[in-house]
Amino acid sequence: MLVPDFPTDETARLEKLNSLAILDTQPEERFDRVTRLARRIFGVPIAVVSLVDANRQWFKSNLGLDASETPREVSFCGHAILGDNIFAIEDALQDPRFSDNPLVTGGPKIRFYAGYPLRVTGNSRIGTLCLYDRRPREFSDHDRASLRDLGGMVEDELIALKMATLDELTQISNRRGILILGKNTLRLASRLMVTGLLFYFDLDRFKSINDGFGHAEGDLALQNFSTLLIETFREADVIARLGGDEFAVLCTNCTADESESLLARFRERTAELNRNAARGYDLSYSVGMLPVDPAKCYSISTILAQADALMYARKQIKRAQNLDQL
Repeated sequence: MLVPDFPTDETARLEKLNSLAILDTQPEERFDRVTRLARRIFGVPIAVVSLVDANRQWFKSNLGLDASETPREVSFCGHAILGDNIFAIEDALQDPRFSDNPLVTGGPKIRFYAGYPLRVTGNSRIGTLCLYDRRPREFSDHDRASLRDLGGMVEDELIALKMATLDELTQISNRRGILILGKNTLRLASRLMVTGLLFYFDLDRFKSINDGFGHAEGDLALQNFSTLLIETFREADVIARLGGDEFAVLCTNCTADESESLLARFRERTAELNRNAARGYDLSYSVGMLPVDPAKCYSISTILAQADALMYARKQIKRAQNLDQL
């Protein structure tokens, strides 16, 4: 048996999968509808929406297979996500990669497999829409085109899930997104015992931008601020617009010295934007910074509230001193 390799983008792939918050959730009609259609079109006994996690494949929709997950090392889907095209095995007993696979030699006695690799955004393949049969069968170009069409339907539903965690204006995570991603990030930080930091940003005098320059300019200010955050912080950091003019960045494996360096860089980028844009107003902000101890059990909601309080205290000092930034 050939154990599937890991994709070259495995870390980013898993982050994208986890960001959907779909693993271990209940069946949903929107996915079951596609697997029912696939089973009827192809006349196969088993059709599955399979999501490939770190050590398992888990089935979001499962028609005809008596399992909710299997180990990744024996999965056909682990091989399917290594390429961009449909992965088909017409007779597993005749394929040395799978002839002694326990899913072939034992239940469910798979002989045929075809899997369409699913993407949400970018090139990362998070799972498959796949077909199984207990007898060998040919899989024609027409069959491949039909499976590709059905796979596109699953991808559309996954994208809809993804969009529910994105802020429409800035295209970074929204509050729901950071609650989901932050929970996973804090759990990982605790397991690895690495320190973390939460930055809570609030734009100063944002109402005056809307009132004085219009809401379109206010939207542009929010977009520019989110771009500054993306360009300053690291790819692995969770960046979110919480609502209105409030933003948060959750960093892990970040020291106090690194945090000061990040804030200094952010101040420089903001000042540069203000100089170059010359829009009649400057972007200014208040920020609260909260250290996250991996030895303590946090909820993401709790640390957001604590960092918000720190930010607000900072803003009050600035108002009292009539300063733009501290």
